[in-house]
Amino acid sequence: MKLLRGCILLILFFILNNSFAQDERKLITVKEYIDLYKDIAIKEMNVYRIPASITLAQGLLESNTGNSDLAVKANNHFGIKCHKEWTGETYIKDDDTKDECFRVYKTAEESFKDHSNFLRTRSRYATLFYLKITDYKAWAEGLKAAGYATNPRYPQQLIKLIEDNCLYEYDSGYQKQEIVVNQIPEKALVTFKVSDDDDEDFKSISIEGNNRRVYLNNELRFTFVKEDDSFQKIADDLEMTTGQLYRYNDFPQDYKLKTGEKVYLESKRRKGFAEFHIVQKGETMLGISQLYGMKLKQLYKKNRLKPGAIIKVGQKLWLRKKKPE
Repeated sequence: MKLLRGCILLILFFILNNSFAQDERKLITVKEYIDLYKDIAIKEMNVYRIPASITLAQGLLESNTGNSDLAVKANNHFGIKCHKEWTGETYIKDDDTKDECFRVYKTAEESFKDHSNFLRTRSRYATLFYLKITDYKAWAEGLKAAGYATNPRYPQQLIKLIEDNCLYEYDSGYQKQEIVVNQIPEKALVTFKVSDDDDEDFKSISIEGNNRRVYLNNELRFTFVKEDDSFQKIADDLEMTTGQLYRYNDFPQDYKLKTGEKVYLESKRRKGFAEFHIVQKGETMLGISQLYGMKLKQLYKKNRLKPGAIIKVGQKLWLRKKKPE
């Protein structure tokens, strides 16, 4: 009997050992991942003007080099969640909260395409498309500042992957004319929409009273205005005063909150996270200051404008340095 048990245990050992060995052999290496998807990243770069180096680095990081359950079982390489507009198959797993919904793709290439579309159609990423295609460091910093990830070292992680694997070399495959401010070719212009799912796009860093979520933008804590919200409700939920909310956000005393807009919970910064912004239809100086988490007074000052000055569509606004004379 002991001999039989010993044989069974030995057989089980060999089966498990062989299973683990097979799983280990199936793991994709960084080099294999790059070889598999570099052509797709370059193709997407030439369609959407997202550096191939950034796409590959994000794919490597978000999918654990293509070995995560989400990448293997759902072909989802960028951790994109379902959101309201998604009508395809779904994959449920724990993330920020339990049983979150993620998109399922038929192929990895579909995931890469959806990642490009995701960045292109979210207004908070709009300024990235005016950065130089070869400036992967600015793209990495911009993604973090715009709220793509909550990890404070996210830019450094992307940059390390890019530099360790020379991914920047693939950015030279960009075939369109470089986009320069005031010389933007019509075919290269990107149309941005304000997403109805901005609250789902940002990762929450905490949940306060009345289930009010707090997010990060430009390393600043903020919350979104809910339907039927008021300054008093927000202040009560977050144990703040209404005066702080008005002051931190440059809101005049007669300001009417709009559902879905950002309300910062600390003083905004003197600089934006991008070098400049191109004014789009319907934008205001206050709205732009909220987009970048930048003090309204500083936005006027850096652009040598008087408070209340009218801005025009296509106008270049400086966000970090003062506009040259």
